[in-house]
Amino acid sequence: MIDTRYSFSALVDRLETAVKDQHMGLVTSASASEGAKAAGIQIAGNRIVGVFRNDFARRMLDASVAAGIEAPIRFYVTENPDGTATLSYKKPTTVFAPYADEGKDALKGLAAELDGIFAKIAAAATKEK
Repeated sequence: MIDTRYSFSALVDRLETAVKDQHMGLVTSASASEGAKAAGIQIAGNRIVGVFRNDFARRMLDASVAAGIEAPIRFYVTENPDGTATLSYKKPTTVFAPYADEGKDALKGLAAELDGIFAKIAAAATKEK
């Protein structure tokens, strides 16, 4: 979890830019706050952004078909009561750890590689100007 001084919408925009800058794909996006807004209900902003890339997907599935349920790996942006936003995510090594016995070194290596990319995305999205 990384607290920021950015507003919710600014952090979402910065995250999307950082994902693209790391040549990853924005695979999914979901927001309970947008759904609530459509129903006339106001709740704090939240957005889940699923991030992955096809070459990583193929490598992951070669190592462990069961691990496929974890892709895309998610970032979570939440709005705080003071108007700032927080970025949260689980490291890919943590996400893929339950599949280590099946995926062995190939999955562990892939997860470690993704750890670096996800850390760069998080750092770029949350860095102060």
